[in-house]
Amino acid sequence: MGMALDSNLLNNLVSVIWIGVILVSVVFGQRLMVSQILLKSEQFAIQLENMTVKGKNHVLKKIGKKDKNTKDSVDHFMDFFVIEPVNLDPYGIIKKIEHITELSEKRFKYFVDRIAPHLDSEEKANLVMGLSGALTLNQLAKVVRHFVEMLRKTRNLQFAIILQIQISLLERPAKALLAGTEALTNGWPIGDSAGSFVVANMVGDSKPREIEEDTLVYQKKIKKRTVHIVKAKGPGGRLGKLGKTVEKLMAKKKICKIITIDAAAKLEGEKTGTVAEGIGVAIGGIGVDRSYIENIAVNKNIPLDSVIIKMSQEEAIQPIKKEILNSIPKAAKILEETIENTKEKGDIILVGVGNTGGVGNSKKAAEQAEREARKISKIFEEREKQEKKSWLGWLAG
Repeated sequence: MGMALDSNLLNNLVSVIWIGVILVSVVFGQRLMVSQILLKSEQFAIQLENMTVKGKNHVLKKIGKKDKNTKDSVDHFMDFFVIEPVNLDPYGIIKKIEHITELSEKRFKYFVDRIAPHLDSEEKANLVMGLSGALTLNQLAKVVRHFVEMLRKTRNLQFAIILQIQISLLERPAKALLAGTEALTNGWPIGDSAGSFVVANMVGDSKPREIEEDTLVYQKKIKKRTVHIVKAKGPGGRLGKLGKTVEKLMAKKKICKIITIDAAAKLEGEKTGTVAEGIGVAIGGIGVDRSYIENIAVNKNIPLDSVIIKMSQEEAIQPIKKEILNSIPKAAKILEETIENTKEKGDIILVGVGNTGGVGNSKKAAEQAEREARKISKIFEEREKQEKKSWLGWLAG
């Protein structure tokens, strides 16, 4: 009888101990997990902040001034923001967005004129693009820091897991933004320059006209058809007013087809530099230029053909890769075939979409830009090899 009681007591005691161990594991295990995620998040936040400093330094190096006033001005401009217009009533939203976008562009140009009056127009255009890259990187760093501090205050496991997932998705874009800031500031072609590269190779030595701000139009015979080639003005970093330019051409010329060529995001598993054909207006961004072209095409029943060069979102903002450069002749050939196979009577508009930083306004300039881009691509490939080990080590840690 006594032995049975002792056995029951022992079993009960073991059960209580196990319950205690489980409770302690649950409580302290969660705290330990939160602490580990917080440590990793803190490291990433610091890394982003260091990237932001490097991005600002690329801008300051381009300006050529290191005095306190210039540094303070750049630091202050990093907090520049744009408030999107009210879209509860969608009527007129495109005009509102266009107005806000133009005001933002003017503010960037005004700031560059003020802090770097000694630079020429092309260098100023590159600096505007570099500033936008540094500003985006700075905002990303501030958002990550915000959530890290929120986790530090709440110590909430669910919030910690969400933050950990988001950080794993932000590592590649952050690295690409830093490389893109350096490229844009120095006027190096980026992945998004693919469309400009293609049409610059197709214009030959034709003389352009600037019928809209920062946007050039070339008239050229391709496959016995009159083609009006539209691209942003280079070699400074610009996007141009493609929509308004097409609208003006449509008002003056008898147009039978509009073709756009642009970079486009690929799916994971697709090869960088893959060229594809489709229907519609291949223009990314906020949609103002695309809206202009779509509206006029609908009103006049104009066919819309498009060609895209596929790349990841990170590759689009990094210095252009050799795989993308290698796809340019293939894309140009497809465009020529599309022009040749057009049965409708009239002229054709060909729009080269994308940032034209580093890409000049003639075939000769484009060929020179391609040679420089291949050299830069090799430099960044070597950097990636050197950095890969440290990044893998940080992720494993």
